[in-house]
Amino acid sequence: MAPQPSQLAEQPSATAAGELTPASRRAYAEVLKLRLGPARELLRSELASAPKAASPLLVANCIDFAELILSQDPSRFDASEEAQEARLEVLDKQPANALRDYARAEITLHLGLSQLLFKHVVMGGYHLRSGYRQMQDVVKHYPGFMPARKTLGISQFAVGSLPEGYHWLLSLLGLTADSNEGLRNLALAATQPNDFQTESQIYLSLIREGYYKKPEEALRLAERLHAQQPDNLLFSYLLISINKRQHHGEAALAAYRTRPAGPGYQPVPYLRHMAADLLLYQGDYAASERENLTFLREYKGVHYRKDAAFKLYLAAWLGGAPPPAVARYRAQINEPGPTDVEEDNYAQHYYHEAQALNPILTRARLQTDGGYNQQALATLRSFRVTPTTLWRDRIEEPYRRARAFQGLGRLDSAWFYFERTQTVAGPKAPYYFAPQAALQQGYMAKDAGKKAQARFYFEKALRYPWHEYKNSTDAKATLALRELK
Repeated sequence: MAPQPSQLAEQPSATAAGELTPASRRAYAEVLKLRLGPARELLRSELASAPKAASPLLVANCIDFAELILSQDPSRFDASEEAQEARLEVLDKQPANALRDYARAEITLHLGLSQLLFKHVVMGGYHLRSGYRQMQDVVKHYPGFMPARKTLGISQFAVGSLPEGYHWLLSLLGLTADSNEGLRNLALAATQPNDFQTESQIYLSLIREGYYKKPEEALRLAERLHAQQPDNLLFSYLLISINKRQHHGEAALAAYRTRPAGPGYQPVPYLRHMAADLLLYQGDYAASERENLTFLREYKGVHYRKDAAFKLYLAAWLGGAPPPAVARYRAQINEPGPTDVEEDNYAQHYYHEAQALNPILTRARLQTDGGYNQQALATLRSFRVTPTTLWRDRIEEPYRRARAFQGLGRLDSAWFYFERTQTVAGPKAPYYFAPQAALQQGYMAKDAGKKAQARFYFEKALRYPWHEYKNSTDAKATLALRELK
């Protein structure tokens, strides 16, 4: 069990020997703002005067890693990998202390994640396992060093919350972890002063929002951080993405339009893709199309391209574009590319299924995604079931009503339509509507203090066969069941 804050006070402090230097701290503050160029400039003199010191090497690696992850530019990978390996060689030769050991483990994890992102699976898995075990050792030898608890906590949660379908990979890597232990470590790093406390608070709030249906903490944190540093692009990104996930479309768009910009900031093309979604929810199809086209033009990565093509197709189709334009965007979905992320998987599945979308249900879905729930219910009033109505659409219609009522806080009506969704779907429908309905009912029962009922619906969500969002649905249901124990 992780030490409690009261126990840490009794242990020898590693913080004084493990803090970033003032120059590295200033550079890291710029990294958090996604001002990577200015961060490099601030770090340049320290790297020249102390090229073997752990503090500037760690922050330099954070800069390169952030740039690689945000751009997902394959042309940067080789240089980034070489630089990370060179830093590790330098650190391996330095005397052991909390910051040196932490920097070595952190850079090893960065290297593994970079390799996995660019499909170097064997080496990526090796470095992830090595970094994970190194970070365990750092916590063991320096229990009061909070940055290590931050990274170990994230790693433990990630490993411990993987769906059952990934357990073969964990066995292959020889990794086991308790997600609750990970949360305890992360909470310690979030509550104890350290150079990475804000980062720890962000990770903890995002996990609680995404996996435990506790968005209030994440929203409050994002709003506070944004108010304190309106020039911080990362904090603006957080505010946009959290509001988007919580179906606050207008607030997310407002944050997007007031985000900081300028030559010092690292380009984040994915922001354009998020904005395209928000505009699609609002019904501004021409603006949504422009944002996604800009995203595809600026983005160097391979993920989310199928999703962008699907959203371009929706914008053209719902916006009344000429049929050739609609067909062109639809064909782009099937262009070569990975389906690792669920959004791309959904788009590809739609293409191969080759069933026409229902315009009423599609508009209602987009409206509820943006939090326009009254408009969604008004849209759904024109839906009529006929002998030719697809089974998929018969299942989706009550699900869309349920989500709109849920968004309005009319939980009795939401429950009724979630139940109806599962009745129409039966136990084996290959769509996400029924398992998501069961998951939402589990959350509703849990919030009402009905543990047995909540357990029934979470287990039901897990029993459904393959669907487009099975990995994330199963992960959330599994964590919810653990929380009930």
